Amino acid sequence: MRGMDAPIFNTIIEPFRIHSVEPLRMTTPEQRKTAIATAGYNLFKVNAQDVLIDLLTDSGTGAMSRDQWAAIQHGDESYAGSPSFFIFRDAVRELFPFDHVLPTHQGRAAEKIIFSVLGGAGKVIPNNTHFDTTRANVEASGATAVDLVIAEGRDPQAVHPFKGNMDIEALESLLRERADDVPVVFITITNNSGGGQPVSLANLHAVRDVCDKYGKMLFLDACRFAENAWFIHEREAGHGDRDVADIVREIASLADGMTMSAKKDPMGNIGGWLAMNDDDLARDCRNVLILTEGFPTYGGLAGRDLEALAQGLKEVVSHDYLRYRIRSTGYLGDALVKAGVPVLTPIGGHAVYLDARALLPHIPPLEYPGEALAVALYEAGGVRSVEIGTVMFGRQPDGSEVPAALDLVRLAIPRRTYTQSHIDYVIEVCQHVARHAADLRGYRIVDEPPALRHFTATFEPLG
Repeated sequence: MRGMDAPIFNTIIEPFRIHSVEPLRMTTPEQRKTAIATAGYNLFKVNAQDVLIDLLTDSGTGAMSRDQWAAIQHGDESYAGSPSFFIFRDAVRELFPFDHVLPTHQGRAAEKIIFSVLGGAGKVIPNNTHFDTTRANVEASGATAVDLVIAEGRDPQAVHPFKGNMDIEALESLLRERADDVPVVFITITNNSGGGQPVSLANLHAVRDVCDKYGKMLFLDACRFAENAWFIHEREAGHGDRDVADIVREIASLADGMTMSAKKDPMGNIGGWLAMNDDDLARDCRNVLILTEGFPTYGGLAGRDLEALAQGLKEVVSHDYLRYRIRSTGYLGDALVKAGVPVLTPIGGHAVYLDARALLPHIPPLEYPGEALAVALYEAGGVRSVEIGTVMFGRQPDGSEVPAALDLVRLAIPRRTYTQSHIDYVIEVCQHVARHAADLRGYRIVDEPPALRHFTATFEPLG
């Protein structure tokens, strides 16, 4: 190819080969309509064998690598002081060099521990946007969860490279008025409830400055830290030549601690951790950990799980992997935008978010347009998604209900699991449902629990 310019190809290829496969059960529309009705129109309660393409969540649903499976064989199951713990701890500290690392069985366990210690009646926990289990654990402690995302983050069509950013003026106003009630400031990267939108490094520095001014700890809800760092690498001036792992370390340097669901970016099928620098806080959290999770060197996980996570932390900061991950999610989102299906833009890292309120303007928020759209996607094509809207966030601590800020349906892409042909099929299903959007009707809740109702509520269609 002497004399030719280096070729540039548009096709996204996976930076891996398929080592083993899992069969899918093909279903008919009639079978799916029976399955969803039997499940009370709640997609969480549909049996996985009745799902064709499962985009309910990217949490724990990805494919582990050859080297992660090899690491599992190395796992040591000693109750206390397992060498697997130290391999895990050192892998965490390579990216997040906090003094204390407490393993947990998943992210919500880390949230339960930290808010059991720092929360309580009268306390206020600010965040860019709390996700469902974070908000539930804040409120279960008696504290109030406050969302302070920038205005662009509340507008599905706003154009902004970092729609997950914290509103700095709003944060400072809150601390000016109620500093004594705020034990910690949280920031979620990427901002899941807001469409998987990233937070800029400049915004993180600004949040750190405000926290320093008022003497407040800053914690990261860092489930998708690598995707967030990749967006910084791609979109934020001055960081395009930096290694993603180096960007992650700078993010970590701005925080006093973190919660982590290791079922997301760390590539695990299970696991999480809570980390911090403060010795006294770590002692109190460790005591709760022992009471609820297990000894501090396993924290509800087997040694083999700890070893798999340690390997996953090495793999997730690969530029080849992250380029594929973000571009393949964008492939789905861009195709839906081109087809005229309303989605939240820019496209986020781990998922594409359909704007159910825009697609179904005839369904009021309190009749759950996101639920209607999610059910329709399943009935039409066996695609399981999740409502992120008034079902998930509409119920208030006092039992009242109000429309959520947005009514979205999340198509979360499991890591290293589906091929381009699977995603092309999802695009066709979304286009088909969008063409028949006017025929969809809302839902009402027949039965619901007092918290996190979206997991187990029962619905019925209206009309």
